[in-house]
Amino acid sequence: MFGFGMPEIIIILVIALIVIGPHKLPELAKSLGKGLAEFKKASEGFQQSVRDEANRAEETENGVGTQIKSDAEISEPIDTTVKTPSKKETLNS
Repeated sequence: MFGFGMPEIIIILVIALIVIGPHKLPELAKSLGKGLAEFKKASEGFQQSVRDEANRAEETENGVGTQIKSDAEISEPIDTTVKTPSKKETLNS
């Protein structure tokens, strides 16, 4: 727990009790607990959204790769020869 042992925690609590007072210490502890719980909830939500996006990106990547492969397998070769117009074709245009 952050490198704090039981004696250090007790000293911190005693100092907090002296500085803050016995009446406000329970309120402070309650609000601190709520804040930590809210932070944990937000952190878990963020981690889940990152995982979802990573999974979605992986699915998209796998889907695109499969589509390209299947298109390449069934497509016909493309004619890449350059056709130069004859003199008649250039005169008619």
